[in-house]
Amino acid sequence: MKVSNAEIVISAVSQKQYPGDQLPEVALAGRSNVGKSSFINKLIHRKNLARTSSKPGKTQTLNFYKINEAFYFVDVPGYGYAKVSKKERKKWGSMMEEYFETRDTLKAVLLITDIRHEPTKDDVQMYAFLKHFDLPVIVIATKLDKVPKGKHAKHLKRTKETLQVDPEDTVIPFSTETGQGKDESWSAIRSYINN
Repeated sequence: MKVSNAEIVISAVSQKQYPGDQLPEVALAGRSNVGKSSFINKLIHRKNLARTSSKPGKTQTLNFYKINEAFYFVDVPGYGYAKVSKKERKKWGSMMEEYFETRDTLKAVLLITDIRHEPTKDDVQMYAFLKHFDLPVIVIATKLDKVPKGKHAKHLKRTKETLQVDPEDTVIPFSTETGQGKDESWSAIRSYINN
């Protein structure tokens, strides 16, 4: 997909701040330092629309990015970062729950994982949480360029097995360095937003 227009519209903390234009939305979930912002930037050919940070746990709101005036990417706070207080984590938890549970325009969730490592307990929990709300999930297994080619299939299999990925959900190996997986990601996203 050629992205000619991408802008951050709002950083929301509750339902009353969500955009009201009824465009389809695709959310991005993942651990704090897994590279969600880099993934968005790679997909839309921008260096820094989504702010990347060397400090994990930076995203503390639901960030709505409008793409081509056609749909939104919604970046939700990262999870699994220890330096965030329990109180903060609880606040993010209820903010995310409200969003995932009530948002009619949410079409699918991109769950970003790191293909080099087995998905964490938090990743497994997040996948189960999304399935609890009957949401379609596209697992984006990033950092593919850091894994030797001969081990791609093994790492991919481990990701699918650990998360217990449903047959209707897709797992896409992805590299922000080489762009591998970019076209597959777009076609998976398109299949949900054009429904």
